[in-house]
Parts: sequence; structure tokens; C-alpha cells
Amino acid sequence: MQFDISSLRDDTPPVVKTKEKGSSIGMFAVKSANQWIKEASMQANPKELFGEWWHENELCILYADTNQGKSIEAVQICENIASTQLVALFDFELSGKQFEARYSEDFTNHYHFNDNFLRIEIDPDTELTDQFKAFEDFLYYSIEQFLIQTACKILVFDNITYLSTETEKAKDALPLMKLLKKLKAKYGLSILCLAHTPKRDLSKPITRNDLQGSKMLINFCDSAFAIGESTKATSIKYFKQIKVRQKAFRYDAENVAVYELKKPSNYLHFDFIEYGTEAEHLKIKTYDEKEVDPDQVLRLYSIGFSLSAIAKELSTNKSKVNRIIKAHVSSVPPVSPASIVSTS
Repeated sequence: MQFDISSLRDDTPPVVKTKEKGSSIGMFAVKSANQWIKEASMQANPKELFGEWWHENELCILYADTNQGKSIEAVQICENIASTQLVALFDFELSGKQFEARYSEDFTNHYHFNDNFLRIEIDPDTELTDQFKAFEDFLYYSIEQFLIQTACKILVFDNITYLSTETEKAKDALPLMKLLKKLKAKYGLSILCLAHTPKRDLSKPITRNDLQGSKMLINFCDSAFAIGESTKATSIKYFKQIKVRQKAFRYDAENVAVYELKKPSNYLHFDFIEYGTEAEHLKIKTYDEKEVDPDQVLRLYSIGFSLSAIAKELSTNKSKVNRIIKAHVSSVPPVSPASIVSTS
């Protein structure tokens, strides 16, 4: 059916007539709002895969700084899911021996995982054939072949940067998210992707802006949560929801879930401790660490304030003022000695 573009010039907007089951116009599936709800109501409600953090049929992102327990949490989630269904962890971070070390006692007394838990590595002997133009093409093909041959519906990727080496720009991140959403829709998948944060200021709350790479990653996922570093102890971490679609926010800055990283024998895992506020776990800045606006320092310096006077005016210290001026001294007009404001 060809749409008559001339109808757009009429005063009355065109009405799309749909059958009960809807129609297709180009790439669009067109149905009444009531029909969408009717059809959706006949489908099973998405089940929780990891509490309220990740549900069935969601593309979810878990992110945190290095060594905060993302991979450990991913394994724990997989092991819990494996008690009821098949789940696959694509582990692009650890070697088999490193994995063994985490789930054993000095490489003995190994933890026994559920057989529904599949762990996958890149085969080092695999060679790229002429059939594929790039490594990523072969990777995507292999993932789809795995889905076809195993019928696995739950995938965890550790981590997302391995799926696409360029995720920091929108033009590179968008194709990756489109691919994952296409696979999700085609095979009815639930996908959890692990991602990094750049080195962050531990005195500030975690936000969606802390996800390393393009904002396309967070914009196109269904849900996201983060693991934060606590100042109380290195083993203490807090979990915070960043994006939700299935339900309302529950674990925000005023109600983070606090866990402790433990390994009593051969199973490295998180134990829930309590709920709390994010502020309880953030670093309190000392006098020397308080942020100073360089523009204010340079303005005061340019009108003749001494280092001590600037430090006093901006409630900071003289050494920090000096560092800022040195970093920008080439752009600061010279100051005559007579114009220096006395601090006495």
C-alpha cells in the first residue's frame, strides 16, 4: 500500500484505517492503543531476574568503577537464575584459571555451580575467515549461532566494550544498542551488559553521566543500576538504580541497597546488609579538597589580590591557588607589585 503524501497538504490530517490486528506502514506496526494493551495483556508478565533491578525481556546495564565487584555480581546473578533456567555468561574479562581462583580455596575445594550456568570465553585458536570483514562481525555471528543452537534466553556480557571497541561516540554506540535490541526482540532475550565508569569523584552521587562512553548506552537500555564504592570499608558496596521501566524507582539515593563482599570458603559473593542513603557512603571532602572555580581565582589575581588574599576570599588554601595560577599564568595579565592587596 502506497501512502499518498499529497494528503498531508489537506487541512484535515489523514486517518490511518487499521484492521483489528493492525496494519503496517513502512517500518511501523500500527494498531489502536486498546489493541496494543489487549495483545500485551495476553502475554506473561515479565518476571524478576535479579529482584527489581533486572526483569525478563530487558536490556539492562550494570556499571561501576574497576574492582568494585561487577563481575562477581554478574556470576552471582547467573548462579541464582540457573536454579530455574539456562543462563549464559560471556566472560571477556577473566581467564579460566582466574575464574577458578575466585571460586575455590587456593585452587582446591572448588565451588560447584548449577549445570544450567554456561560460561563462555573467546576461543584463542579461532581465526577470522574471509567470510567476515571484521572481528566484531564474527563475534555477532557467533553469538547468534549460540542462541540458535542452545535456545538460551538469558545472556550476560562482561563487558560491553568487548562487543564494540568504540562506544564513546554516539555514532558508534548506537549500532551496538540497535543490534542488542534486535537480538532481544528476535529471540525473546533478557540481556545484562556490564560496563565501566571513568575514575569518579567519590564525594559525588552516582548518576547516568558516570557510565563510560556515549549516553546512547543509557538512553537505549531498558534499565540500569550501578555499584558504588563505600568509604566505610573496602568490602562494603552500595547498589543504586539509575534507570527503570517496569516499576517505579525504589533504590534511589535515599534508599540504596548495601552489600558486603565475602568469601567464607570457595564462593566469592555479595551478602545483603541493609538499606541506607547514598550520602552515608560518600567521601567527605577535606578543606584542601574543596573545589575552587579557576575563573574566580584568575579574576581576583588579575585585579591584584595576593595568593593569601585569594585563598582567604575563596575559603581554600594558598597552594591550591598557586597551582591554578601556574596552570593559567600565560593567559593572566601581569600584575604590578603596587596593586597587590595586603593580607596584613
